[in-house]
Formats: sequence, C-alpha cells, structure tokens
Amino acid sequence: MTARRFVSLLAVALIVGACGGPVLANPPAPRPVVTPGPSPTARPADPQPVALPRDDGPHDRLTEWWYYTGHLRTSDGKTFGFEDVIFRAERGGFPVTWASHLALTDEAGDAFHYGQRSEIGPQVDRSPRDAAGAPTGFSLSIAGTGPGATAAASGTPWTMAGGGGRDELHASASGPAVLGDPVAAFGLDLRLSQSTPPALHDGDGYVSFGPAGGSYYYSRTAMTAEGTVTLGDQVLTVTGDGWFDHQWGDFISVGGGGWDWFAINLADGTAVTLSLVRAADGTYPLVYGTLVEPSGATGHLDRDAFTVDVTDHWTSPATGATYPAGWTVRLPGEGLDVRLGPTVAQQELDTRASTGVVYWEGSQRVSATRDGRPVAGQAYVELTGYAAVR
Repeated sequence: MTARRFVSLLAVALIVGACGGPVLANPPAPRPVVTPGPSPTARPADPQPVALPRDDGPHDRLTEWWYYTGHLRTSDGKTFGFEDVIFRAERGGFPVTWASHLALTDEAGDAFHYGQRSEIGPQVDRSPRDAAGAPTGFSLSIAGTGPGATAAASGTPWTMAGGGGRDELHASASGPAVLGDPVAAFGLDLRLSQSTPPALHDGDGYVSFGPAGGSYYYSRTAMTAEGTVTLGDQVLTVTGDGWFDHQWGDFISVGGGGWDWFAINLADGTAVTLSLVRAADGTYPLVYGTLVEPSGATGHLDRDAFTVDVTDHWTSPATGATYPAGWTVRLPGEGLDVRLGPTVAQQELDTRASTGVVYWEGSQRVSATRDGRPVAGQAYVELTGYAAVR
C-alpha cells in the first residue's frame, strides 16, 4: 500500500460526532434538510483508471486533499520551505467541509510561520467542468469568512488552481509569529509546472485499505516553481521546486498511532517517498515507499527495500511533544544512503482550530551518496501522532 497519509489529518482529529457536533473543529453547523428523491446512479466499483486532468479535480468522496510542499530560493541565496494544502471532507448529512494549512520556513532566518483556515459549503469548489459535468482541473478558493468559518481567518481568499501539471497557488496569512520572530505576515504566489510524469502509487494509483475503504493516490514529485514569497514588508522573487500529492477516496481512518512520511528529491532526478505507519501500540504494521526514476518510471518499495534509522530528537516548547529530528535512510538495492536533518527545528503546526491536530512538517538538509559518490538533494518530512491533543 502506498498512500501518503494512511491516516489523514482529517481523520485523526475530528470529524463528526454522532450527536451533530463540530465538523473540522468549526462551530456546529445545522444538518441540511434532505428531500427524498430518486436514487443516485450507482458508482462503478473501485478501482477505476486514474485519468488526468479529470482526476486533478474534486471527487464526491469521503476524504480528499491537494497537498504541496517544496523548496524556494532567491537570487541572493535566501532559501525557504513551503507547505500549502486544502482538505475536503464529506460526512453523512453535513455540508461539504474544507480546511487549509499554509506554512513558510525561513531557513536562513531560522524562523517558521504558518496559518490555517476552514470553511463549510460547496462555494469553495470553482473547478472548471466539461459539458458532461466532469472536472477538467481544479479551482479552490477558501475565504475563511463564510458560514461556519473559523473566526480568525479573514482577508483575501486562499486559492489553489490548475490541472495537467500546471498549477497556481495564492495565499497569505498574518498572526502571532513562531519563535518570537517579529515578522507576522507571510504569503506565497507561485506557479508550478511538472517536469516528469505523475507517479501512480501502487502501480495503478489505487490503494485498498481493506475494511477501512480505499484511496486513489498520485504524486507529481518534480515540479518547477516560480513566483514570489511575502515576508513582512518584503516581496521576494523566488524559483525552486515543488512536490504535489493528490489523494481521494472513501476512507476516514486506518490505524491509530500516526506516521512518518518522507519526500526526497536527489540532484540526479531520483525521487523517493517513504511512509512508516504506526499502530496505537507503537509497532509499525505498514512500512512502504515509491521510487521514481529520473525518467519518471515508478516502482513500489516494500519494507525490505529500505531502512530508516532515527539519529536525533527535538522537543517542542509549545506542546511538549518530542519528535524525531534526524534520520539515516538506506536503499541498498539503489546504492543510496541519505542523511536528513531539519533546516529549522521548530516546524510544528498546531492546527486544532481547523483540523483538530498538532503535527510537524518541514524542510530538511540532505547529505546523500549513491554507490559511495556524493549526490545533492532536498527533502520534506511529515510527522504525526507525537503530540497528545486535548
């Protein structure tokens, strides 16, 4: 199985109480009145072939997300990591619900900034559609000001749009800065274009979770990025690289202990994504990965194909959670040894206001060798399940 987030951020936290409680940690929303009507047309059984750009667009499924991470740089050498994600959830009779997280890692400034929004209702989805009503891409806009939105989110909408591997991201936030950094306002305006074909995980882009459902999942592991980063009163022109994950399906939660996720890009064009999924008792019932060759060809990595050893830890002064903070990743069959360490220690996001979870996600320094020869690289790591949420 090769789903990026085997237990989604939406699933871990929140979603709907049987008594009609909050959705995505929003104030309670009234249940809509359902008028009896003709039975919907039966959906073809999963799995169906993934077709792009149609499947870049939204799906009528329980859980879905569009997830970008990446690395940006200015002409004078400043470097940044970024995260931009929109989640979509359907839960019973509740209106469709959305959440978004935005983060910027100022690597030279040793600072981390993040924001969050949520919104309820179909107005977020502005995706283009063909004459038959099928999406031809995606266009999502989270104002954070509509009914059920979190009170702290306001201002210009956060937008995410594209299809076929040509995407645009526009989002900005302001609020208390992390690590005491005086810069409170930050934002992204980026254009991204894929440089290798999409990687369909598990071969056909569909992952079965057994009794827990299933998920479609593909990644664009190599996207060029250009645009601007806003940091306080500075607007900085940047270029760089992005990684895009799109996942959707009729799943809510699987497992219960969290996971460690790695997205590694090497200068020779190789991309590696790895997941270590924990059960509630701390064991690892699922360890898997995907290798993307420079040509774009993909191959599944089972748990015997690689090892991940933790080399350091970091404890959050805000939540008290202790996270792994250094790793050695080895793929013996590829002759690869990769050492990872955070560019900034504090890259923890407290998103209890939108998705009900606390997690760590951030850019990494990379030192790698292939067959003993150095190869440059960059990486992102996501860590969930380490912070107790109350």
